[in-house]
Amino acid sequence: MKDVPFLGDEKESLRASLDRHRDVVPWKLGGLDDEQVRRRVTPSGTSLLGLTKHLAAMEYFWFCHTFGRETEPLPLADDDPEMDLRIEAGETTEGIVAFYERARAGADAVIAELDLDATGTAWFGPRVSLRWVLIHMIEETARHAGHMDVVRELIDGATGDHVRD
Repeated sequence: MKDVPFLGDEKESLRASLDRHRDVVPWKLGGLDDEQVRRRVTPSGTSLLGLTKHLAAMEYFWFCHTFGRETEPLPLADDDPEMDLRIEAGETTEGIVAFYERARAGADAVIAELDLDATGTAWFGPRVSLRWVLIHMIEETARHAGHMDVVRELIDGATGDHVRD
């Protein structure tokens, strides 16, 4: 897991912070079978795979959609706010993990291309900077990585946010 540089520039530090939280996502899925990653362990139906799907959609949505870049069809609908957290019958673990990897790569391309002050239009109307989106996605990813930690512990007792050296 990459450390946030003590003396890095702003963009490098924000990106490293986001990557630290992003790296938790596939790590939390590791060593589990398909039933376990799909298992809903909270009253609201939270699963590890559902959180992965949600984070993939948010990577694409906030980085690519906001800045006018191409995205895949996203599992988002105003009349179904839980759509991106729900795993449908035909969706596979491999497919959701690949979706997350593609979303992350698309987001990384936007981060590499744009300056922190570059602006795009958020889905709810206001102009937002890449800096704001990076901070928002650090918050979003950290929040859900924490959820993944609790869900994983409920499944098999494993805890921690990364492999210890």
